[in-house]
Amino acid sequence: MDHLERCAWFLRGTLVRAAVRRYLPWTLVTFMIGGSLLKELSPLPESYLSNKRNVLNVYFVKVAWAWTFCLLLPFIALTTYHLTGKTGLVLRRLSTLLVGTAVWYVCTTLFSSIEHYTGRCYHSPALDGLRQEHRSKQQCHGEGGFWHGFDISGHSFLLTYCALMIVEEMAVLHEVKTDRSHHLHTTITSLVIGLGTLTFIWVLMFLCTAVYFHNLSQKVFGTLFGLLGWYGTYGFWYQKPFSPGLPPQSSSLNLKQDSYKK
Repeated sequence: MDHLERCAWFLRGTLVRAAVRRYLPWTLVTFMIGGSLLKELSPLPESYLSNKRNVLNVYFVKVAWAWTFCLLLPFIALTTYHLTGKTGLVLRRLSTLLVGTAVWYVCTTLFSSIEHYTGRCYHSPALDGLRQEHRSKQQCHGEGGFWHGFDISGHSFLLTYCALMIVEEMAVLHEVKTDRSHHLHTTITSLVIGLGTLTFIWVLMFLCTAVYFHNLSQKVFGTLFGLLGWYGTYGFWYQKPFSPGLPPQSSSLNLKQDSYKK
């Protein structure tokens, strides 16, 4: 338990800082541009993380929204109820997860449509031998072809959005004070460790995507959509009265504005 406490203390002290929320978007943009330039100018040798079948990619990144959703749901519910005691406010804040699901679904569907309408089927990744008879990605792959279109990086989008959403929600820990005797202490501590670990995985795999996969323009658009999804909600809409609201920043019943008004 002492090891868990120390781990939670480190993650809590790191990720709840206003500086992290302020500079993480710029850090991700820097990783994306720097990693992409490195990929183009001086590619790194192949490694375990460059293999799409690596454990982090298969079991975490490909279901990144599911991980983020499942850990944020109890975290938002418990911390909001602990601070406000109002079920209505808990439900209001949990609606951020429905908004996030909508952002994820709309963006991934849009990316798939863009790849479909800009793509063509070829015999191989070398883009030789156009196969005119295949007019969809699924049909092309089913016949052993290679579909080439403008493939906006879904990893860049989702990892950006999930990492930024987690650090926004963890800002509530400035107000959540529990000692070991409190009945919620162990649960919140475990959730802090889980969310903090996810955040580091998302940032690491975002960097791996920048270094090993996609071209620069595909990663630029993917990252841009992630930033727009985050800023459009936490930076704009959630500061309005008729919205899910920002995480509670005091033990009062009002949802206070966060660092955007500082």
